[in-house]
This record gives sequence, C-alpha cells and structure tokens, in this order.
Amino acid sequence: MSSILTNTSAMVALQTLKSVNSNLASAQREISTGKSVESAKDNAAIWAISKVMESDVKGFTAISGSLSLGESTVAVARQGSETVTDLLTQIKGKVVAAQEENVDRSKIQTDITALREQINSVVGAAQFNGLNLLQGTADVNVLSSLDRGSDGSVTASNITVNRQDLSTSAGVFGSGADLSVNAVLSATTATNAGNTGTVTLAADADYSADTFQLNVAGATLSFAAGDLTGDQDAAAATISASLNALGLTGVQASVTTNVITITSTRAFEDVALSATKNGGATGVTVSAATIGERAENITFSAGAAVKEGDGYQVTVGGAAFSYIAGKGETFADVAAGLKIAVDGGAITGVTTQVTTNSSGQSVLKIDNSSGTSVSLARAGAEGGTASGGLFGLASIDVTTNSGADAALANVETLINNSIDAAASFGSAQGRIQTQSDFIGKLTDSLKSGIGTLVDANMEAASARLQALQVQQQLGIQALSIANQAPQSVLSLFR
Repeated sequence: MSSILTNTSAMVALQTLKSVNSNLASAQREISTGKSVESAKDNAAIWAISKVMESDVKGFTAISGSLSLGESTVAVARQGSETVTDLLTQIKGKVVAAQEENVDRSKIQTDITALREQINSVVGAAQFNGLNLLQGTADVNVLSSLDRGSDGSVTASNITVNRQDLSTSAGVFGSGADLSVNAVLSATTATNAGNTGTVTLAADADYSADTFQLNVAGATLSFAAGDLTGDQDAAAATISASLNALGLTGVQASVTTNVITITSTRAFEDVALSATKNGGATGVTVSAATIGERAENITFSAGAAVKEGDGYQVTVGGAAFSYIAGKGETFADVAAGLKIAVDGGAITGVTTQVTTNSSGQSVLKIDNSSGTSVSLARAGAEGGTASGGLFGLASIDVTTNSGADAALANVETLINNSIDAAASFGSAQGRIQTQSDFIGKLTDSLKSGIGTLVDANMEAASARLQALQVQQQLGIQALSIANQAPQSVLSLFR
C-alpha cells in the first residue's frame, strides 16, 4: 500500500540519519575535547569519580608546594645548627688551649667572645620566610598529605618538625607546683673538710712477728714480719707515716694511740679502704670499705618525668642558679644545665660534676675547696619558660684556672646539644623530601587514572568518525530515495 500522507520509509531513514548525526557529533566532540566523558550526562558515575580524583590532584599539588616550603625552612635550620656546631668546636679548641697556664688567656677569651657573638648572629639569622626553628620550643607542622577514607571523608596529615632552641636565654623559673621532692640534697652546707675512715689495731705487745697490709685508694702498703715493731700504738704510728710517705693526692693519715685515721679530701671520688693482719681480718678493724667523696650531692629522681617548663634551682652560698627544662629533656639535661649555671657563677672554691649513680639517677655534685663553708639549698617548680639549648655559653670564662677547667666540660655539653639539633633537622628534612617525592609520584598516578577514565581513545574515535561520515552520506541518500517514493503514485493518475 502506498500513501501520500504517511511515508514510513522516509520516517525510518530520518530516524537513522538522526542517530548517525548524533553519533557523529559525539565522535567529533571526543576528537575536539580529547575526552570520552566530558560532563555528567556522558557517564554520571565515571564523571563523579574523575572529579573527586581531580580535586585530590589539586590538593596534592598544593601539598607539594607546602612540602617544598617546609623542606627549605628545615634546610636553613639544619645548616644553621651545623654552623653553630662548627663554631662551638672552634670554641672548644680555644678552651683546650686555655688549659695551659703559660698562655695569654685574655686573648683567648677575646676569641671566644667573638665566636660566641657569631653563634648568636647565626641563630638569629637562620630563618626562612620569617620562621626560625632555632628559637623557641613550639613544634611546626608541615602539611604532608590528604588521606581519603573509604567513606569519602578526608583528613589532613602533617609532618611535625621539632624546634631546637639554640639560643642562650636563661629561661624563667616558674611558680607552679613544687618539684623539690624530685631533687634530694645530701647536706645543707658544703665545707672543705674531708671525710674519714679508721683502721684500729688490736692490742698486741709485739707486732714484729706479724704481717700487715693496708689498701687505700688503689695503693697497697705491705709489711712483712719484722717490719713492724713494738705494740699496737707503735705499729699504728709506723703504718700512718708510711701511708703519708706515699703522697696520695687528697689522702692524709693521722694516728691516735692504736687508731689510724685516714682523711680524704678528694672532691668527686670515693676512696676504697681495707686492711688485713696475717692475711685475715682478725686483729684489725676497718670502719668502712670506702671513704666518701667530699662533694655534696643533689640526686634527681629516677622515676619522675621532666616536662617542658619544669624548673630546678640550686642555691650556693646565697646565690641562686636555675635551669628550666625544654621539651623532651631528662634529669640528665637538668643536672648538666645546673652545672653550667653554677660554674658560670664563678664562686671561689666551688666546682661541680655531673654523674649517674648505680641506680641510674642523675647526680649533680658540688664541692667546696675554699676555707669558708657555703650553704646549699634546692628548689623546683612547674610552669616556667625553658632555657635555651646554648644556655651558659655567655658565662664561659677561661681567664682563670677554675673557669678554664669548668669550660672544658660545659662546652662539650653545648656541642652535644647543637649536634642533636642538627641531627633532628636532618632527619626531618629527609622525611619531608621522601614525602615530597612520593606526592609527586602519587599525583602522576592519579592523573594517569583520571585519563584512563575520561580520556578519549583517539585511534578508535578517528576510525569511528570515518565510519559515521560514510553512514551519514548513506542515510542522506536513503532519505532522499524515501522522499521520492510518493511521487511514483502520480504515474497512476496519468
């Protein structure tokens, strides 16, 4: 049946041509934009995924800039702390030279002062974009990643860089909770009097047939049979005189009848003491196995923690010396800081030493060799402002024997502090650099993934374009033929 009102063939040809034109437009759009999914209407799910990933790429690009800024800042701090270490090493060389008495210590002190001022200059200048990691104690966070969870939530991750305060500030002693219980003081007065031990000889009318051995401070006195004559009093006098003849540093013997009193004025060293008669303990009594050191001790707690701002103070002869702990410090740092503070006070006859006892506790020893006793006290309080890592540098003075001796140990502490600072910055810089490299690779991977999802396959698009162009031409021909079909009905009316 032919109809001049309804041309079914033309309708089919038209629909086919529309479909071909639509596909052709899509292929042309892919070729011109390079994307197979350009908008949500092309593929809503893929488009949504690609947009989320594109936002992550933008974020990681910004993070890369943050990491670069952070790495540069830490690099400046590392170089600054390394320079400080080199300058402190030069100061140590000057301090070692000052140990000789026949040198011009005033000129050496001038050099040390110049090096100290240079250190202060380096610490003050070691900043990047206004941020100085060699001053203060507050940590600095460097944005390092954006972590997307399976539920779509996003959290920021940071690399924490610990400030390393290399200033010479003394800090501020706090007024918080009392911490004096963490520091036990052995005595409230330090004198130059030595500690004593006694060796008592038993009554014996004739020591000539006896052997005797006395051990003091690692030295041994041996008496064979016949070396000692007379009763216990005469033997004690001979032993005492022989001990004094050894000339042991800080060790002196005296005798009262049959009792030998051994006095030790060694500041920081216990003196071992033992004696035997005829190879055994019978006939001789020793008061103690050791004669204690002369120095008084401040023994710090083995169990308590040290927090930033915890301050400890020791008063020597009415002068108060404080050290306020920084972040991550221990009682070993507190003891070392107090030693530096006391040494800087240059109190006549007062010397210090820091040790660790058999229980693992840090101990500050304070000795007084002057003829005048000095009072001792200690205190502790929370809530202070931390002392700088180079606290005590300004008090180094090698113009005197005692100052030169104290400076040698104290400058070693300062060098260790600067080395620790440089090592900390080096570790942080390495971590930031590693993260920066990873972020760069991760960004490339995300871009590649996005491209896989939405980029057009240009080879396939080109082939499809040519095929669709042919289909378009054929569709036009088919529509033209279909449109001419009703004209054939006219022949029926001729």
